[in-house]
Amino acid sequence: MQVIAIVRYNFRGFWKNPKSILTLLLGFVLCYLLSTRVMEVIETYHTPVQVAEPFLWTFGDAGAILLSSVLLLLLFSDLPKLGSMTPYYLYRTTRRVWLMGQFVYVICVSMLYTAFLFLTTVLLCMKMSYVGNVWSETAAMLAYSKLGKDLSVPSTVKVMESITPYGCVLQVLLLLFLYILCLSFLILAGNLLFSGNRGIVLGLLYSMYGVLLDPRVLGAILHKEEYEMYQINILIGWVSPLSHVTYAKHNFGYDRLPTVGQSCLLFTGIVLVLSVICMRAMRRYSFRFLGERS
Repeated sequence: MQVIAIVRYNFRGFWKNPKSILTLLLGFVLCYLLSTRVMEVIETYHTPVQVAEPFLWTFGDAGAILLSSVLLLLLFSDLPKLGSMTPYYLYRTTRRVWLMGQFVYVICVSMLYTAFLFLTTVLLCMKMSYVGNVWSETAAMLAYSKLGKDLSVPSTVKVMESITPYGCVLQVLLLLFLYILCLSFLILAGNLLFSGNRGIVLGLLYSMYGVLLDPRVLGAILHKEEYEMYQINILIGWVSPLSHVTYAKHNFGYDRLPTVGQSCLLFTGIVLVLSVICMRAMRRYSFRFLGERS
């Protein structure tokens, strides 16, 4: 109950907070801009799509995932949440309980943001969609053509034969949620370990790490020929968090890339490690109230 009370306090004024409003507005604009290519395909071929497919096509690309997660740097910049009631909760509970409240708050916000991206994409394309759990003709056309590869659509023949649209979107949502959760816990750990909101710097490095691990860049550095790029792709698929969150860059039975389950376990392990780091940093964390340390 004490943890729930702390979480409820953290959510007070959440929907009126300028950071929350700006993050959601930018998220909506981002979804609109990213989904335009999907809407162009729908309007061009005049065929309905399954309601979950626009989200899969929009966030099947590593760049789209990166942009959507970077917006959270603004929302989570003030972690851990401090306010006028923080001294009261620290007096009535313990530092560990208060930190658990921060953990639950971060998890809830990450879930809300992931759901917001999904619902926004669905609403933008709902005019030509249906709710049946069957892949559309548009998805089949993209799976058998070069256009699907150009759009980074995770609607390959292998995927369509092995999983339903709702099953696929659940996996994509889980990967996106865990990736965002890792980013938020990293920001929290950085702010607890270092003063001056250094967690934002760690969050940026986390995002840039995935960007810099581009197969073409790494291949050029290592002087790999075209036929050797397969090894580079496998390596980056395992060491890049951005590759782990991209559904199309997983093992569907014919390569050595990580499976969706292995990526989920990796993200979960990172979150657990960051949780332990936060707990240890909490012992030495200096609270500031009214300009003083306590």
